[in-house]
Amino acid sequence: MKSAGMAGDARTELGMTAMVAAMLVVPVIDAIAKHLGTSLSPTQIACLRFVFQTAILLPLALGTGRPIRSTHWRLHAARGAFLAGAMIFLIWAFQHLPLANAIAIFFVEPLILTLLSFVVLGERFGPRRLAAVVVGLVGALVVIRPNWAEFGAASILPLGAATCFACYLALTRRSAAHEDPICLQLWAGIFATGFLAAALVVGGTFGIGVLAPAWPGAAAWGWLAAMGLVSAVTHVLIGFAFQQAPASTLAPFQYLEIISATALGFLVFGDFPDALTWFGTAIIVAAGIYVFMRERRLARG
Repeated sequence: MKSAGMAGDARTELGMTAMVAAMLVVPVIDAIAKHLGTSLSPTQIACLRFVFQTAILLPLALGTGRPIRSTHWRLHAARGAFLAGAMIFLIWAFQHLPLANAIAIFFVEPLILTLLSFVVLGERFGPRRLAAVVVGLVGALVVIRPNWAEFGAASILPLGAATCFACYLALTRRSAAHEDPICLQLWAGIFATGFLAAALVVGGTFGIGVLAPAWPGAAAWGWLAAMGLVSAVTHVLIGFAFQQAPASTLAPFQYLEIISATALGFLVFGDFPDALTWFGTAIIVAAGIYVFMRERRLARG
């Protein structure tokens, strides 16, 4: 029994290490997207990211013998649509807001997911978690207010991204029990690519700037390939982490993303959040961690 417990502890520590590494690297994708946003539309950046990501994950899935067939096409299509929407909103936000500010607002996603889990999945939660969700949303307003004064309506774009991504995760929860993690991401990426490609056609036809395509230069192709590679690596790390450790243990580590996002935003773009943004971010993070810890405690009975 003791050796089994030690083995379980080792797996949990390995999963936590993988999650920490993934969360510290994820903002690299955001920084590349922000850099590319000066010459390409958010839709094109998102579409080509998924093209490169899928080109990496598909051989990986096939080479490791993972079952890539699925009978849940409608669910995967819906997940892909929400994932595409999340990426458009988030990359669009990066064109206007500092990285750390946009990601701080996006961090309300776990709180929105809690509400969606009640509405969509029928999961129950009590008044304490509901209060934490409300407090977290108030924190988002604290972050948005000064950003609205400086950046205008672009400040609510991360909220759109958070809502779409929460819908994507809620649907992913429904299929996670009978689908491989890498294959889940693979099919979501394939469908997201299809939706984004269709959006590019519409944007090019009607001249809609946020959807319009442009031919990337040589340097942009390199950055896009790098973004796809980093995206694939981080998703493999996250999938591996969730295979090794419970979701309730790993979930709070996602907030480490704000550390590298702030560092990259300052070093690459010269941006640094003001005191009010940090205060609002602290409220959001505290509320999110409380929700995670509450779910973990209830799961243990």
